[in-house]
Amino acid sequence: MSAHHNEEAHTGPIKNPKQLLTAVLYAFIVPIFGIIALVLFVTSGNKTSPGAANPERAIAERIQKVGQVVIRDANRPLKTGEEVFNAQCAACHATGAAGAPKAGDTAAWASRISTGFDALVQSALKGKNAMSPQGGGNFSDIEIARAVAYLANGAGAKFEAPAPAASAAN
Repeated sequence: MSAHHNEEAHTGPIKNPKQLLTAVLYAFIVPIFGIIALVLFVTSGNKTSPGAANPERAIAERIQKVGQVVIRDANRPLKTGEEVFNAQCAACHATGAAGAPKAGDTAAWASRISTGFDALVQSALKGKNAMSPQGGGNFSDIEIARAVAYLANGAGAKFEAPAPAASAAN
């Protein structure tokens, strides 16, 4: 009885050649492929896409900070609605690109004008459909409102362009 007991104690989990082959596979070959895959993953991070014109700039754009501080001259004169339109809005509203209603097209602007000046300004500030916020420009809210008044008035609206807010120093 003790001989039978010793024989059981010394046998392992591998009982046939198929189990031995499976154990070797999992113990050596699978980790090697895992290490190879990990090395390929780690070294592939800095490759630029084929045809990238400026790989340094592409890397800088990928790792840039989320926010940024922009310092502007608070005392600079505000642009008129026409100046803002010509600088930013005309790119799409002069040609009708991306479905933008053309400047002076009374029929296209009628339904938009009926929503009111404030709704149009909010659409311009926040963006709408294919238009990005502020049309992608870098203007103050008052300058955007002036451009909205200029654009809508060209299509038959009677909006008054907003005046700059009175300064607190006065």
